[in-house]
Amino acid sequence: MDRRTAADIDEYISWFPDDVRKILTKIRSTIKKAAPKAVESISYQIPTFKVDGKVLIYFAAFTKHVSVYPAPRDVDEFKDELKVYKGGKGTVQFPLDAPIPYDLISRIVKFRMARL
Repeated sequence: MDRRTAADIDEYISWFPDDVRKILTKIRSTIKKAAPKAVESISYQIPTFKVDGKVLIYFAAFTKHVSVYPAPRDVDEFKDELKVYKGGKGTVQFPLDAPIPYDLISRIVKFRMARL
């Protein structure tokens, strides 16, 4: 993975192999659909969506997984679903060799939107 700072999300996605690009593109569209007023940017060298200048969600690709954060691991509504995925307190890692739960990502984004 190239660690330069991308000018935008399109450039960031372009750095990855085709199979990962497809996943990142689908995550991006999932976020846009769940939060149509969110604005795209790059922050901390990764794709970011913001609402009224506040971070809504980040996503990023790595060698063996894609991550979405912040993830509401400590919220009852998400605890059981998120405990099957690796990640830190506020991060969730979805392995690239398993189906990506886009519906779960959408629900996380909607949850975050309601709390901004």
